[in-house]
Amino acid sequence: MNPDLNALAVFTLVAEERSFRAAADRLGVTRSAVSQTIRRLEEILGIALVQRTTRSVSLTEAGERLNASLAPAIAEIRIAIETTASLRGRPRGLLRLAVSSIAETFLAGPLLAGFTSACPDIQLDITVTDEEFDIVTEGYDAGVRLGEVIEQDMIAVPVSGDQRQSAVCSPSYLERFGAPGHPRELAAHRCIGWRPAPKVAPYRWEFGEGGKEFAVAVSPEITTNDMALMIKLAIAGAGITFGMEESFRPAIERGELVPILEEYCPRFSGFYLYYPSRRNLAPKLRALINYLRANLA
Repeated sequence: MNPDLNALAVFTLVAEERSFRAAADRLGVTRSAVSQTIRRLEEILGIALVQRTTRSVSLTEAGERLNASLAPAIAEIRIAIETTASLRGRPRGLLRLAVSSIAETFLAGPLLAGFTSACPDIQLDITVTDEEFDIVTEGYDAGVRLGEVIEQDMIAVPVSGDQRQSAVCSPSYLERFGAPGHPRELAAHRCIGWRPAPKVAPYRWEFGEGGKEFAVAVSPEITTNDMALMIKLAIAGAGITFGMEESFRPAIERGELVPILEEYCPRFSGFYLYYPSRRNLAPKLRALINYLRANLA
């Protein structure tokens, strides 16, 4: 069987976009042309790769397996092309990043604005997400997450200093209910919790004592996936909340929130930009890495 490399490339783009129209727009062709290419590839392979409905496009099991195998190879081809093209001038192209919502320093604005100013031929596409997935299979160039959750086979570049999680509440809450003396006393307090998605258990609050880590499963009065809402509720006196110290710092400096249980909140390794090990690093990603190293030193 002679492989149709063009059809395979079109398939990986459809898998990445989960849309025939979006794939067609990126290729500069009609939606019909993309659909015919996928249909022809399915006929050659003798198995369905894509499930089509009037509203969505998803992959079959065979499609998922094929995409998982093809995505790294297609990424290498794109890098090789971009590396060759970069010899003509500055780094260029679309740089896709998956960034944790709590990476405050990276997402604050000035860092990314400075990078786009320094590299005007690079377009950033940033997805802020706390879901865990394979960035290569999903078509991202790199991600930003806490160092402790990054796979060992990834290359990691620090983008922040050490971090700490904090428990905080408003001065008015302290006046009404007082502060817990130990994290295990949180069960008797009103708490504002976080969870990454519906039908997922609320995040267990993690502390340290005597060099050992332990988690407390609080019973939140309010649970949300939005840190900004958690901060607003805590400032309003709704309860104690828990998260990254950097997220709370502006409110703490304004006197709207007060840190508690600080002796049980140790520091830990911070955020890293991570990407798969490759022989030929894409110029656009190398430009970001060099910029981060120069500006976060």
